[in-house]
Parts: sequence; C-alpha cells; structure tokens
Amino acid sequence: MTQLSVAIVGGLHADARRAAVEALLAGVAGSVALHHDLSTAADGPDAMVVRTVRDAAGLISTGETPLVNDCACCALREDLVPELERLADAGLTRLAVVELWDSVEPKAMAEVVASGGLRLTSVITAVDPALLLPYLGNGDDLAERGLAAATTDQRTVADTFARQLEYAPVLAVLDSEEADDEDRALLAQLHPTAQRVPIGGRWRAPEVAGGPERGAGQHRSAAPPRGATSHDEPAPGSPRHSARRPPALITAALAGFDVDAAAAAQHPACALLPTDADESGVTTLVWRRHRPFHPERLYAALEDLCCAAARSRGRFWLAERPDTLLHWDAAGGALCVESVGPWLASLPDAAWDMVPPVRRAAAALDWHPEHGDRCQHLVFTSPGLDRDGLEQLLESCLLTDAEYAAGRTAWERLPRPFDTFLEV
Repeated sequence: MTQLSVAIVGGLHADARRAAVEALLAGVAGSVALHHDLSTAADGPDAMVVRTVRDAAGLISTGETPLVNDCACCALREDLVPELERLADAGLTRLAVVELWDSVEPKAMAEVVASGGLRLTSVITAVDPALLLPYLGNGDDLAERGLAAATTDQRTVADTFARQLEYAPVLAVLDSEEADDEDRALLAQLHPTAQRVPIGGRWRAPEVAGGPERGAGQHRSAAPPRGATSHDEPAPGSPRHSARRPPALITAALAGFDVDAAAAAQHPACALLPTDADESGVTTLVWRRHRPFHPERLYAALEDLCCAAARSRGRFWLAERPDTLLHWDAAGGALCVESVGPWLASLPDAAWDMVPPVRRAAAALDWHPEHGDRCQHLVFTSPGLDRDGLEQLLESCLLTDAEYAAGRTAWERLPRPFDTFLEV
C-alpha cells in the first residue's frame, strides 16, 4: 500500500500556481490534485464550493459542499481532510497536491492537514516574478477583485499575497519573459531563506470537458509514454509542454514540512525577517534600536513610513505601553498594527517555562541589559528605497534624550493615538 504524501501549492499568481501543479502531476507517478473553487463564496449562504480531483490525464471526480458559517474557507476545512483520508485509505495515491484557490492562505490549510494526522510534506507558493511589485502594491480589497473567501473577508490583495509568499519555505518561480533582474532581486530579498525552484512555461487548461469521471482510486498513472524516460522534455506544442518536471520541485514537494517551525518563523516575536541587502536597484533596510518610539510622532509619520517601501514588517514598542509587543505589517500602502502579547522581559520568571524555546532563544539573541527583549526591529524592502531618508524619519520618531531620561512613569502618561489600531 502506498503511503500518501500531501503537498500544498498556493498563491494569487494563478498561472504560476497551475504550472507548478501540472509539473508535479506529470512528474510524480500516482499523484492527484485536489482543488476547491471558492469563486462563489461572496454570493452568500446558498453558495456551494466545488471540489475537483484530477491527475495528469484529466478529471477523476467532482463534488460540492455547502458554505460553513458563510465562509468558503471553513467549508474547505470541513471537506479537505475527509477527501485526503479517503485517498490515504485507498492506498493508491503517492502524492496529493492540494491546489489552493487564489486567496486562500497556506498557513491555515497546512495546520488543518497536519491536525488531521496526515503526512504533510511541503508547502509551496507559486510566483511570477514579473507580478511581484504589482501585487505588493495593490491595496484593493479582495472583494473588489472577486477574490474574497467570504462575504466578510476584509483582506487586501497586497497583504494576502505577502503572507502567501512569506509563509512557504519553497517558492515555485515561473520562468517569465517579462521578469527582469529587479524582479528577481525583489523576490530574493522578500524571502531570502526560501528555496526557489524553477517552473517553465505558461499553464494551459487540461482538456477534460466532456470526459468521463473515474471512480475513487482509479486515477491513471502520470508515468511517461513508452520509450520516454522520466527526464524527457515534451516537445514544444505538445499537450504536456507546459507541464515540465523540474527535479528540484518534485524533491521539494516530498521533502517534509514542520508546521510548528513554520508558525514560529512567522510569529512577530521570533520571525525570520530579511537581512540588509542592495542589489539590482532593490534595497532591504533592517532598522534596529532599543529606545522606544514616541507614540504621537510615530503615528504622525505612519503614512510616509507605509509608502516608503513595497513591503515592511517587524516588531516594535511604544513608550506609553512598554510591556506590549506590537506587530508591524505593511503592504500596498496599508498598515496593520496589532498586539501580540507581552515582551518576555515583562513576564515573571515562573512564566518563562510556558514560553516556546524558539521564542526564548530569539529573545536571548536580542537581549538588552536594561530593556530585555524590547526592541525596534523593522525591515523595509523596495525598489528605489530611500535608505537615508527612511532612517532619518524613523530616528525622529524615537524618544529624545530628555524624554528618555524622564523614565517609564513619564512615558506611560504620553498620549495613546495607537488605541485606534489596537481597539483598547
């Protein structure tokens, strides 16, 4: 009996995502792709989510599931694990490729798959480098673009794409003729720790219309035709030309995935943020300080700071709330600020045993003799970044020497303009 592996492939760049899925189906014998179409999610509670299962040769089955709590992603959670369990029990499928619908974020689905006891071996986000900047700069609501996963979905194109990109340890990169060195440098700087694997060609929809559905477990093998080897390249113009089989992508899809480590790498307290870089007109500025921000001056500078870079993120602290770790998350000209709990330095010693080791290790690397792990750690990445101007603006938002010397009691009496963000 074949042990089922599950690989998640997502991303708003639909052509790149589909090319990656086709490459995996063509390159891994005994593989199938599951896809839930959430395009009707915004139609209301009567909408249905359509599930398809296919292999390299075509459609295997289709099904429908209703919305759950008026949320298409909730319906996906309810339907996905049972379908994967069915494939696992049949013992005929080596790899199940979960192709996420456009705006579904991989973190939630990875945790759903792992919590179901299934063997999750990879999370991959597919990217067209030529579309990086247009998507990161797109502050439109998903609903305006027909990409909302629920009637209440308030996410934007930019922040959704940024999270898709930064969560996945593997990026499947489309060989795009429109991409230039600046695009590739931007991708490398946004997620420098990711494994980037190439995928070639534009995806062409498989010809499945009118074809008979096959029963559960009766998918055809994706083995190469007679006389071909597993590394033969289909001739240009052939039906399988766009489904190339880069060995690196297949290896990455079966390599293994740690859900807890992936979550820790995104948590603001210990996130693996980009490092300083400057290449092909793209710059990443890492700005670190231990002095707190003056809340009013930082608030007044928010518009300029958000527009200074295509992407910025990190953690910071405000003088009037010195025990609160704040998360900075900006893309598309919009900023999200949220509290993610206390700084470790504000906790009693007895509480440290309840903190994950990775968080304690991150705090130890950044420990200050007076402030502990409290710090400003913000990262800005963009083509044409004005590094000097941005640094000067950030420095101007810190407490002055006199304000700093006044001490914590005086700091806590400062105005609290960020209450509008934090809803306290």
